[in-house]
Amino acid sequence: TPGKKVKQQVKAKRRGKAEAEQAQPEEGGLGDGDFEPPVPKKTKKVKEKRNGLVGESDASQQAVKSAVSSSVTSPAAREQDSDAEELTEEAKEGAFSNFPLSQNTIKLLTARGIKYLFPVQVKTFQPIYDGKDVIAQARTGTGKTLSFALPLIEKLQSVSQDGRRGRAPKVLVLVPTRELAIQVAKDFKNFTKKLSIACFYGGAPYKEQRNGIDILVGTPGRIKDHVQNSKLELSSVKHVVLDEVDHMLDMGFAEQVEEILGSSYKKGSENNPQTLLFSATCPRWVYDVAKKYMRDEYEQIDLVGKKTQRTATTVEHLAIQCRSSQRAGALGDIIQVYSGTRGRTIVFCETKKEANELAMNASLKQDAQSLHGDIPQKQREITLKGFRNGVFEVLIATNVAARGLDIPEVDLVIQCSPPKDVDSYIHRSGRTGRAGRTGICICLFQRKEEDLLKQVEHKAGITFKRVGVPSATDVIKASSSDAKKLLEAVPPSAVDYFRKSAEELIDEKGAVAALAAALAHISGAAHIQQRSLLNSTAGFVTMVLKCSIEMHSMGYAWRGLKEQLGEEVDNKVSAMRFLKGKMVRWPSPGSAGVWGFLCVHVPPVCAGTEAELLRYWYRVLVVHYPCSVSF
Repeated sequence: TPGKKVKQQVKAKRRGKAEAEQAQPEEGGLGDGDFEPPVPKKTKKVKEKRNGLVGESDASQQAVKSAVSSSVTSPAAREQDSDAEELTEEAKEGAFSNFPLSQNTIKLLTARGIKYLFPVQVKTFQPIYDGKDVIAQARTGTGKTLSFALPLIEKLQSVSQDGRRGRAPKVLVLVPTRELAIQVAKDFKNFTKKLSIACFYGGAPYKEQRNGIDILVGTPGRIKDHVQNSKLELSSVKHVVLDEVDHMLDMGFAEQVEEILGSSYKKGSENNPQTLLFSATCPRWVYDVAKKYMRDEYEQIDLVGKKTQRTATTVEHLAIQCRSSQRAGALGDIIQVYSGTRGRTIVFCETKKEANELAMNASLKQDAQSLHGDIPQKQREITLKGFRNGVFEVLIATNVAARGLDIPEVDLVIQCSPPKDVDSYIHRSGRTGRAGRTGICICLFQRKEEDLLKQVEHKAGITFKRVGVPSATDVIKASSSDAKKLLEAVPPSAVDYFRKSAEELIDEKGAVAALAAALAHISGAAHIQQRSLLNSTAGFVTMVLKCSIEMHSMGYAWRGLKEQLGEEVDNKVSAMRFLKGKMVRWPSPGSAGVWGFLCVHVPPVCAGTEAELLRYWYRVLVVHYPCSVSF
């Protein structure tokens, strides 16, 4: 009826308006200036099953849906249509029809949300399928595992299958860590039902070869043990893959790899197995060592090239100065602001002891578990599975989780100190910003580690954005936002049980005060501790003094403060720093020019409250040192 149609139209408009409001990005942090941390980039999650290696970015998928569903020829709609056409153009090279993929493989790819192949997969598929040796370098998170998995699967499935029990493997994939071995084997299993996949690593039972193996994935140590004990036969291997080759051919693995491949390779023979080397970083020495296993003519595929930036372009890199003694307390605030209560975060530590201590840190509002080499293999697998499935939100790990692991939708990576090996930073930061998603990587550093930070910038081709540790205002705002989302998720049936208590609280405290207290408790922000924005020290407030006099050195600034505040100022003010260079010449009062800034941090107890502290400093300094003070 006409009446029903009108109601339906009204409801549709309301839904559209609500969706538009919901899609608006969250508001940035309060205030401005260099001390305010930038708002983390959030992408609207599309509930679609995917493997985290290949697929369209969330933003691109939304653009395509908008362009397809809209029949309005407005400028906005035409712009969306243009975006859709651009995306289609990008996807043309990776269309399944361009490659010898079986219908079964295409169905399995589509079922996992993969619409087309990524550039590294496009470049490597045909050379690998044709049997050529390949060295491939691409940034982390671009789908390197499928780059060799898909063509090898299709190659093996295109020939008649050997179904004999106890058959030896045709494909050998060597990887540096147990976790990566498990993941690579899983990726193979996801895209073939005909081939037998086995995974050998320390702590795993040996039983797969009894029924025969087509593709074997494993760590060098475990594979070498089985070969030496005559439990594994590799004479039939036709394809060898070294994943994370820079680490695989490292001094610790080179000897093991040579022992494993010794029986399969003969110098100068054209009958040697096809050799495939993959990694995000390929130093020059890797190519030199790799020639030992490769034919004279091999394909070199480099998707990084001479580009300065070696990390993923979808990752934003931030640096926060933080003393080691304050690191545990600051981590909770950093994770809360940049990832939220429900976001996934990986924290990288240098030692197993540090990983255990941080995992038990009471300041973390999110559930956290540690992952390192001392943890039994079975428990490591359970931990990784729990993190992938969202059972807990924070994984605190050593380098064991840095290479190759693909954990979907990691919002934030934190490195507790700048690594001395720049390649380690590249691999660690690559755990976020994968498959088109955006991510944030934060590197904590002490003042004495600034040279290491600059070294990472230079060699990785990135620039860290220096930010302060999140302020109390940032933490409260992020906690409140998470608490509101939790309230929205409460079903109406559960609300009814608490109505009477809610009414009593409203009568007693008032609606706003009662709800504010509830939000503070839910968010875990009932007790907020002030932190210095300069070095994350707890119990300090950072102040910026804008001066209009000439200051020749830091000592001059200290003398000026002592003259006005007394010698005891040493116990109240610390971490003084010029924000515009070491020696600053300020414009004289009333003259034009850029104002300089002097930054200090002081304990709030000096003057009771921030407001009183502000008035105190302004009253003392405005007479003798014309300047303004701000937080």
